[in-house]
Amino acid sequence: MKSKHFGTLAIHGGQEPDPSTGAVMPPIYQTSTYAQSAPGKHKGYEYSRTRNPTRSALEASLASIENGSHAMGFASGLAAIDACMKLLSPGDEVISTNDLYGGAYRQFVNVYMKYGIKFHFLSMSQLDVIESKINKKTKMIWIESPTNPMLNIIDIERVSKIAKIAKALLVVDNTFATPYLQQPINLGADIVVHSGTKYLGGHSDIVLGAIIVNDSELAERLDYIRNATGGICGPMDSFLAIRGIKTLHLRMDRHCFNANIIAQFLESHPAVGRVIYPGLKTHPGHEIAKKQMRDFGGMVSFSVKSDRAKDASKVVSSMKIFTLAESLGGVESLSGHPASMTHASIPKKQREENGITEGLIRLSVGIEDVRDLKKDIKAALSLLL
Repeated sequence: MKSKHFGTLAIHGGQEPDPSTGAVMPPIYQTSTYAQSAPGKHKGYEYSRTRNPTRSALEASLASIENGSHAMGFASGLAAIDACMKLLSPGDEVISTNDLYGGAYRQFVNVYMKYGIKFHFLSMSQLDVIESKINKKTKMIWIESPTNPMLNIIDIERVSKIAKIAKALLVVDNTFATPYLQQPINLGADIVVHSGTKYLGGHSDIVLGAIIVNDSELAERLDYIRNATGGICGPMDSFLAIRGIKTLHLRMDRHCFNANIIAQFLESHPAVGRVIYPGLKTHPGHEIAKKQMRDFGGMVSFSVKSDRAKDASKVVSSMKIFTLAESLGGVESLSGHPASMTHASIPKKQREENGITEGLIRLSVGIEDVRDLKKDIKAALSLLL
């Protein structure tokens, strides 16, 4: 696919009609094994843990839209993160943003620290903080941008320069931004990670992860880890992710449009304390976001004015269109209480130091009519007045 325009790549990138039938959409190869004409002689596929044609089609699409050379599909976002961690050895050190998905934090601290990996969780608003922690044992820098749930913006290009000097891998979790809004490989990242469960799938009907790289040797190492440990995504989920990617650009435009209106509405509401959205000029990372993102995303975080858990709970529990649920990135709007849901695995003291207070609410703003979304939030917030 020669086009560099995202909308065309999302639909056609890495995709060709099925050569045997002409099917426009790749078939779902629901098979575990493949016939061989002689021992070791096959048509590129021998066992579906190692390779599956439907998953291969997804990976071609992922590489295309992230501008990478290789992509790998995984059983979940956490399985993709796990594969990245397996690149490390006991004694290695990782510098990570302190505001990140609670599941990633849980994996880092409760699983990999036991195997001798040391993690430094830092606020990356000031990049000299990263440099102060780098030493000869630093092998990886892990960032999200925007972060989850505080929507901090990290300058990926500047961090990539620090990582290269340190000879450390830079991994960027691009789940919130998606390849449509941000392409970390173009900004110097070595590895891009996604929870494809979210915006890539887009319909809250799959659990899937992805890794994209632009280095053949690194791709070979990660592919070996995936095959050896078995964290693959199945053909049906691969097919559904391909379907989701084809409308990613259209959905993200609407997510961003709605989120911007919701954020501005929340800023003016008397029952609301702080509002966090990179598209607001009051956001400290607004200018960096403008530089490295196409738009500002569909996630909005805010705190109720009292900053109390019971008031936040009252708001999210009373919404009618926003569904109180884990996850994000589907066409439907979701609300969540990070302190008791997605980030409950992070100790309270550390959560609050990172800004995740008891009154914080995270919204995944969907693609419904924004007038209905505003009305829903207004009615819920009126319970606090």
